[in-house]
Amino acid sequence: MTVTYSRRVADAGLGTFSHLLLRWKGSIYKLLWRELIIFTTLYYSFSIIYRFVLNEGQKRLFEKLAIYCDRYAELIPVSFVLGFYVTLVVSRWWGQFESVPWPDRLGALVGAHVRGTDEIARLTRRTLMRYANLSGVLIYRSVSTAVYKRFPTMKHLVQAGLMTAEEHRQLEELPSPHNKFWVPCMWFVNLALRARTEGRINNDVALSAILNELNTLRTQCMKLYSYDWISLPLVYTQVVTVAVYSFFLACLIGRQFLDPAQGYAGHDIDFYLPVFTLLQFFFYVGWLKVAEQLINPFGEDDDDFETNYLVDRNLQVSLLSVDEMYDTIPLVEKDKYWNESEPQPPYTAASAEHRKPSFMGSALDIRYLYTQIHTDTDTQIQTHTDTDRHTHTHTERYRQTQIQTDTHLLDPFPRPQLKRANRDCTFSKRWDLLI
Repeated sequence: MTVTYSRRVADAGLGTFSHLLLRWKGSIYKLLWRELIIFTTLYYSFSIIYRFVLNEGQKRLFEKLAIYCDRYAELIPVSFVLGFYVTLVVSRWWGQFESVPWPDRLGALVGAHVRGTDEIARLTRRTLMRYANLSGVLIYRSVSTAVYKRFPTMKHLVQAGLMTAEEHRQLEELPSPHNKFWVPCMWFVNLALRARTEGRINNDVALSAILNELNTLRTQCMKLYSYDWISLPLVYTQVVTVAVYSFFLACLIGRQFLDPAQGYAGHDIDFYLPVFTLLQFFFYVGWLKVAEQLINPFGEDDDDFETNYLVDRNLQVSLLSVDEMYDTIPLVEKDKYWNESEPQPPYTAASAEHRKPSFMGSALDIRYLYTQIHTDTDTQIQTHTDTDRHTHTHTERYRQTQIQTDTHLLDPFPRPQLKRANRDCTFSKRWDLLI
């Protein structure tokens, strides 16, 4: 589903984005071609009626109507309303992606703290991770049509091995009318407490770390549930849709090419193809279609999230991390740079140009070069030396070739001297500032 083109735009060059315009899957053309055909057909229908069906009197009335529609259609704030709406939709879309639950960290904690190589320990680790994945699948079934089609009933989850028959029975018998995606999380907590009691989890700190990560996973699931429950206000979506479509309904008449012989302003040339009107339709309605696609990324559009892939990937990775990868370590041996203080991995010929020296700071590249030109006897500079405390009079002029600067340390500004005002003054406690 997700259309990835990162490799195509890895390097900026001539026509980098232009190559993407030729793609069909996930493109704006695929989203927009039906609406564009309908708009073009209606536009040419009005054009044919105006040119070949109406009589002269009716044409004059149509021309006045076209000028009226063109003038007042610009009062519809399409750009403002649509731009703000799309910004909200894109922010919401990215927030939903950041709420996707990933069990990787939880799998690492379970594999690290639930110890034991016997069958019971292995069963405990695998069951803990299966519960975490089951919670994610249950929430995906609630928000994603693709996952729901894959697991339309709870029995399909039992057949897929994500849930046992006994777990299904307990889940169905639970007297709750609400979504039960949180139930496997409670099974996880109970099983983790049993493992702590049996000594398979060594200490309470490890147990707390596991449960905190589980709560993070449960929070992510709850966010997905909340995004699905609370949509953008319906009235805002309706306002945007009405604004866009009413604007282009007015353009069907207002953007017609009128008879140049009538001398209407802006109608000096008669064309048959409204190029810029079609471009405007392409941009505005395309913008609306982008919002339409991103407002719920858990459907089956080209750019929607790969929820079924997430189900498969998370289950496999989490079970591998606590089972096959448990206490499995490659042979520990000295690395290639054992006796080198500055290891330098080699470069291939294709990547040699990317080898750069370490950046030490931009200010360290500054170089000063002073050249004494001549002595000006008319100007005297008094300098005070620390060695002999003598005063010398001399003049120098320097020219700095890169940056003109004075390297002498300057004394701070002298403090202003304060003198008590005359006692004869009206205010006896006034102070005068001497500059």
